[in-house]
Amino acid sequence: MQDWTLLIHGGAGGMERGKMTSRQDAAQRAGLSAALEAGKTVLASGGSALDAVEAAVKVLEDDPGFNAGRGAVFTYEGVNELDAAIMDGRNRAAGAVAGLTRTRNPVTAARAVMEKSPHVMLQGPGADRFARERGLDQVDPSYFRTEERWQQLQKMKENAKTGTVFDADMKYGTVGAVAKDVHGNLAAATSTGGLTGKRWGRVGDSPVLGAGTYADNRGCAVSATGSGEFYIRVGVAHEICARMRFGKEDVQTAVDAVQGEVKALGGVGGVIAVAPDGASAFSFNTPGMYRGRATSGGEFAVHIYGDEE
Repeated sequence: MQDWTLLIHGGAGGMERGKMTSRQDAAQRAGLSAALEAGKTVLASGGSALDAVEAAVKVLEDDPGFNAGRGAVFTYEGVNELDAAIMDGRNRAAGAVAGLTRTRNPVTAARAVMEKSPHVMLQGPGADRFARERGLDQVDPSYFRTEERWQQLQKMKENAKTGTVFDADMKYGTVGAVAKDVHGNLAAATSTGGLTGKRWGRVGDSPVLGAGTYADNRGCAVSATGSGEFYIRVGVAHEICARMRFGKEDVQTAVDAVQGEVKALGGVGGVIAVAPDGASAFSFNTPGMYRGRATSGGEFAVHIYGDEE
């Protein structure tokens, strides 16, 4: 049997030592560890990369400490609108959803779109209706609400009156996972609540295939987190895969190069990626990124700050 590799992220941003309490630090590490364990369990038993990334992301969606599913940020109108995507590197099958408001696990809805519909992306009420018709767990919109996220919206609106920017140390709490399984296949999944105060049905990079999510056995699997408008413009996930597939770059070189392009345009955030040979990489241009890696070689570690190896 081949080796397996799993990487996860829970967002990038201004996470620095001294800015988080010990309780917050411990809670985020516990959430990351639980997600990593969920994906590891699938891969260690010979399961598929696709099942592993969905399992890991679902744990993060259910954890109110991350901006995906329960704990998602609010739109300007005070609604939680959820986006997600998943992609299978074997055949580049993919599914995506945007603007969900009642489906508990958007990543599972994205997989249902991939496997049980003729389409690739569904959005808004139609996406929720599709998920409901496929028997996926539905919840009252209040399920996604947390007081912390609500107060962030109120603070943003108050600061907007004076022209200041809310949360200068923005934490892009998008969650994601990439994996290589023992069969040699890759997969990627990403889920998010987007940006606090987003308006007019804004959709970021997470559900956009080739921007925030992409998987191709011939290149790599990628999940991104950050200022979505820039990641869409660069086509980050596909760009990384293309550099590896056609330019024969190693995974760390490719992710760092594309992250450099994002930064040059003014964007910030991070990516995780895994190659067909199991080599993997983190790359972020923010002080920190919630992240973790597990491998068949025994590695199992989660990190937050930029100075952690």
